[in-house]
Amino acid sequence: MEKVLITGANSYIGVSFENYVKENYNNELQVDTVDMIDGTWRNKDFSPYDIVFHVAGLAHADVGKVSEEIKAKYYAINTDLAIETCKKAKNEGVKQFVFMSSAIIYGDSAPYGKTKRINADTIPQPSNFYGDSKWQADKGVRALADDTFKVTVLRPPMIYGKGSKGNYPTLAKMAKKLPIFPDIDNERSMLYIENLCEFLCQVMINNKEGIFWPQNAEYTKTSQMVKVIGEVTGHKVMVSKMFNWGITIASKMPGKISGLTNKAFGNMSYDSNMSCYDFDYQVASLRESIRRTEG
Repeated sequence: MEKVLITGANSYIGVSFENYVKENYNNELQVDTVDMIDGTWRNKDFSPYDIVFHVAGLAHADVGKVSEEIKAKYYAINTDLAIETCKKAKNEGVKQFVFMSSAIIYGDSAPYGKTKRINADTIPQPSNFYGDSKWQADKGVRALADDTFKVTVLRPPMIYGKGSKGNYPTLAKMAKKLPIFPDIDNERSMLYIENLCEFLCQVMINNKEGIFWPQNAEYTKTSQMVKVIGEVTGHKVMVSKMFNWGITIASKMPGKISGLTNKAFGNMSYDSNMSCYDFDYQVASLRESIRRTEG
């Protein structure tokens, strides 16, 4: 049995993973958690653990007008804390360090009407301090890997599931209220939380190392997702191209309007080949994942 220490308490991913292990891999993985908010974690002995899973971090940054103090906080937590935790794990004999990086290191989504398909050779180019704080950590923890210390970095796209925060709940709220929604042909990679948890279990049980890009088996189209959310919650949403001209205009307007439009209808996807591995982690299809999220 592999002993896993989650560094970062009460995070959506950490709690979901711990619950998933209890339900599905209780005989293979044993999970403990340590809070990283104060400095007491530095006194905890990491040596009894085979794996440290680092989830502590700041996310969902408002990258508009932000003070230098706020930016420094993101680097302190997302970068410095991650690297310090990785060094402690290595020094105390932990054999694997699993780090949650993010697709945000590749910059923003392509604006409405443009495409953005990322492959394994795409060089990360963060577009703001939040993305850069994750990128610096991504590089920093990988630099500590050696023959006896495996580092596993995940760069997932948008994660969603029951109780998740971020863009999905906003989209779901619209899907349950709007009678009609624009039928825009965009393409996004997403990752359902249970698919992520299964992926994590596999890389831990099999001691996988390197960079990984887990995603759902299916790409997501915003209008399709809205329609499915409506269907599974009993609210019929008609998707139509009759209002697409409005999205085109909104995408060209300066300021927040274009930003929100491009966020909702822009494109950002991983090449499907880079997310196929020698194990299966697709627990739920897109429709089933939405049913479980809304159930």
